[in-house]
Amino acid sequence: MAVVDALHRFNQRHPWSHNDHYGPWIARRVAEAGARDVLDVGCGAGNLVALLRRRVAVTGLEPDAALAAVAAGRFEGDPAVTVVRTDFAGREAGRRWDAVTMVAVLHHMPLVPTLRELRGCLTPGGRLVVVGCYRQAGTADIVASLPAVVANPLVGLAKHPARARTVPVHMTAPTADPAETLAEIRAAAAAELPGARIRRRLFWRYSLVYDAPA
Repeated sequence: MAVVDALHRFNQRHPWSHNDHYGPWIARRVAEAGARDVLDVGCGAGNLVALLRRRVAVTGLEPDAALAAVAAGRFEGDPAVTVVRTDFAGREAGRRWDAVTMVAVLHHMPLVPTLRELRGCLTPGGRLVVVGCYRQAGTADIVASLPAVVANPLVGLAKHPARARTVPVHMTAPTADPAETLAEIRAAAAAELPGARIRRRLFWRYSLVYDAPA
């Protein structure tokens, strides 16, 4: 459709990160849990790490070599931040964290086994905070996406009024289309993370917050 194509071209000229939009919200959820030691899975260029670092010590995992180098250089000399070029499977074996965060990462991984492993990464009373992507399926998802379709170019113009010549480095991570619907994610979370709170969010995202039993 011509309108969709035109919106896509406009959004490319005025790029902004849907993931960074939720950074402050994630940092608040981590802070209210009283976490002191946090694992950020798929930390990218370190934008969320920078927010978390104001209150906690952070270990960032990033499999992309270029982004891992950017994040490592950004926090060089900071004893409270460790950036490791690896994926979730390469985390320190047996270690647990007070909080684990993931932004637009979970859909790159097998859902049920990863949720189970994430649960095992938390200290007693620890918190998991996920902002993820889901596959749209059905009228409800289409209707829910309409406000984002309208707001996306407006936010892009406000945040990045000048026409972009290149994509910002923090938006260069490899992407993948999500395989699971929101209903499937809810069902998996109910089985693996009892009590997890899941909400549909603006800009084609959902949030998941789970507190491990104390």
